[in-house]
Amino acid sequence: MSKQESIICHIDVNSAYLSWTAVYRMQFLGESLDLRTVPAVIGGSEESRHGIVLAKSGPAKKYGIKTGEPLFQARQKCPQLIVVPPDHALYAEASRQLIRLLQEISPVVDQYSIDEAWIDLSGMERLYGPPVLAAERIKNRIREELGFTVNIGVSSNKLLAKMASDFQKPDLVHTLFPEEIPDKLWPLPVRELFYVGSSTEKKLLEMGIRTIGQLAAADPQRLRQKLHQHGLIIWEFANGRCSHFLDEQHAENKSYGNSTTTGQDVVDRETAHRILLSLCESVGSRLRKDAQQGSCISVTIRSSSFANSSQQMQLPFPTAATMEIFRAACRVFDRLWDGRTPLRLLGVSMSSLEKGEDWQPSLFQEANHEKLSKADAAIDQLRSRFGKQAIVRASLLQNEKKEDKPKDRPAFCRRADAED
Repeated sequence: MSKQESIICHIDVNSAYLSWTAVYRMQFLGESLDLRTVPAVIGGSEESRHGIVLAKSGPAKKYGIKTGEPLFQARQKCPQLIVVPPDHALYAEASRQLIRLLQEISPVVDQYSIDEAWIDLSGMERLYGPPVLAAERIKNRIREELGFTVNIGVSSNKLLAKMASDFQKPDLVHTLFPEEIPDKLWPLPVRELFYVGSSTEKKLLEMGIRTIGQLAAADPQRLRQKLHQHGLIIWEFANGRCSHFLDEQHAENKSYGNSTTTGQDVVDRETAHRILLSLCESVGSRLRKDAQQGSCISVTIRSSSFANSSQQMQLPFPTAATMEIFRAACRVFDRLWDGRTPLRLLGVSMSSLEKGEDWQPSLFQEANHEKLSKADAAIDQLRSRFGKQAIVRASLLQNEKKEDKPKDRPAFCRRADAED
């Protein structure tokens, strides 16, 4: 490893939803039981028989319980299983605090998901020490200050760092530099490679490719014939090359979207519309942050039987206004959903983008567009200064049950309270 080589760390929270819930319950509810040490899962309603496992503890994993499987099946594997309902507001806040801590360490932090992020430590050896020591210090700081554990992968590119963080868990640091690929990466089953799902694995097995090393040695043109462009991407991944798929992190988005898996079935239109509003707020905020506007809206739903459906609509004008996006999303959703099928996932995305400053007003634009845009700008500014919960639309609070109201925030949120 040369001194000039990039140093990238991938941080992955161990059993994120369950860990964050365990920290909250112990530090704020005074519980002595650590959910991470017993068979426990985060999941929806067992009574409906449509609840699924969203996260699991290490002991639950030993019973063969898998993320995404129905709760009643998990209960059959482990009768004494503890099931805790999800708290997405808690998870969002915990994630925000993790990213905030990482941003104190490096100016280059790229969040990949709610519980994963890359951090660039290139050129910081004098400040933090050798790469592995620096990763150990970051891992320990997260555990001490935020109360949960992470795995950290260390390498010279984002792909290898992510692969390394998936090695033995929990609370560990692993390296996977290019010279370590033959010993650490290539012997693994091909399904362990990032971006290889069950369908791709099946096709690779049909080709006689069982390990990542065999994939790395395969003819890329044969892979392209069988798997199209996806085959070339995973061939590059197997050889430890990050490719444009991960390296072009600053490329402009072609669409902006957000989706959420619900903890229990959504069976009424009012609840679905409130979820859509929350999603549209996120999409609109990101559009405005990047000075983008979209004119094509797509809505995706997933039923409790895991059947996906989607529909899109072209707007007569581009917009980044939350309420304009929301009204369009509701129109698409109302056409898409039959009103009877229980839903477990809703998603919204905007495409057909153009820069906000390039847009010219349309005769079709809503009369109150300027008022909506000014309101969004004020909301964005308040949330930027005081956090996302600083201002909440009244419609998102309607019909909220007392037990659903936010509780005292967990220990990993105290640092923000002191600094804001």
